[in-house]
Amino acid sequence: MSEITPDLVRHLGVLSRIQLSDDEVTTLTGELDAIVSSIAQVSEVATSDVPATSHPVPLVNVFRDDVPGEMLTLEQTLQNAPDSDGSRFRVTAILGEEQ
Repeated sequence: MSEITPDLVRHLGVLSRIQLSDDEVTTLTGELDAIVSSIAQVSEVATSDVPATSHPVPLVNVFRDDVPGEMLTLEQTLQNAPDSDGSRFRVTAILGEEQ
């Protein structure tokens, strides 16, 4: 017997605040039932001696040395700033308190 019923699909629609037409309920009932059946089949085959994996191929990060490059001068950094005090950016307070 199917685990997914039209009433369950309507209930899920209400919970997720999605208004579903009768045609959508019918379509989703079949699609969700197929998904649940597929998951059940995989669960039957999966055994405890098979390790869980997130990728079929091992992933390896490629790192490079962190070498600092040419740096901007203070004047270059602040040249396009809308407002500065000569040594740092000046911005509007965002917490409602002037410092």
